Amino acid sequence: MGESRVSAPVQVLGFDFGTKRVGVASGNRMLGSARGLRTITELGDARFATIGKLIEEWQPEALVVGVPRHPDGQPHEMTQRALKFVGQLRGRFKLPVLEVDERYTSAEAQSQGARDLDAASAALILEQYFRETS
Repeated sequence: MGESRVSAPVQVLGFDFGTKRVGVASGNRMLGSARGLRTITELGDARFATIGKLIEEWQPEALVVGVPRHPDGQPHEMTQRALKFVGQLRGRFKLPVLEVDERYTSAEAQSQGARDLDAASAALILEQYFRETS
């Protein structure tokens, strides 16, 4: 009997990219839920070392990164920086890295009264990814 293959990853890590902080969340497609894990404040290689430890711990099948855009969908400076981060993740960790439009996730996390806004935003990014790909 042949193996059954799931077309979309089940276990994923989500990232809310920022130049100073990166929010991280873990999510599971089967459960349709995500939860914020932490905010990474390290920079440069230390940032990627921390991400590597999270990947080792959570064993995701893919990574999801929120890519910010202007309200009209046009790219801006942070769009390019987030896309560079996407490329760095792909190159370093050899996992599929998927992009999600993350407009308004930080505002939504703030309106929900989240203690760790970056991690909560990463969870919202994952939940949006699950909605878009279900």
